[in-house]
Amino acid sequence: MDSRDDADETELPGALVTEFLERESGTHALLDELERLVLEGEREQARERIRGLAENSPGVFFAVALSLTGSKQFFGDVEAQLDVTAADTLRDLADTYPSLEEPFNVVRTEQSHDRYNPVTGLSTTTTYHVEEEVPLIRYAMQSGELPLLEATESPQEVLQVAIYLVQATNDSLEASLEQDHSVNTEELSGLIDRREELESELDQLRARIDELRRRPVGDE
Repeated sequence: MDSRDDADETELPGALVTEFLERESGTHALLDELERLVLEGEREQARERIRGLAENSPGVFFAVALSLTGSKQFFGDVEAQLDVTAADTLRDLADTYPSLEEPFNVVRTEQSHDRYNPVTGLSTTTTYHVEEEVPLIRYAMQSGELPLLEATESPQEVLQVAIYLVQATNDSLEASLEQDHSVNTEELSGLIDRREELESELDQLRARIDELRRRPVGDE
């Protein structure tokens, strides 16, 4: 958790929760509209509206976002710094708008860590094009419950996308080195882990490609 996120959570039980309480009626109207959008499948529009709330009324946004998580520590802090009535009012949000927890949580990550549509899931299925003798991969990328991308491509086409992403990763690290920017321990450790996983997958890929090269085309 970065310093901005720490500040948001420690300040909320004071001025930020008060901001929510002062705008409670209008906020409930907005949450009703957001819930309708989510239930109707308009997730992208709902996320944009939540981003607008975060930009224009950060106190209200973080009060709602943390309330929707059902955090006992957060509600306890509200009781200690304000009162039980205020805490109960916020607790009701989690019970009333459970469908909004996920989109608020994603936007909270965006606001606190300068992300945009963070990828939280990738689903894949494989098929085979008999006439072309080519395996096909259908993949879909999600950010929370919001679909980001869906495509069907051959293995070499999928690998080309992967190359673009690895190249972009290298570019970002090179820029950090050139500008003498440090990379925190958690990120660096994650990079090392991902590199090792990537190398392991590449070893398997190399073995399968070698096996296919020894098999005549059209051999079942």
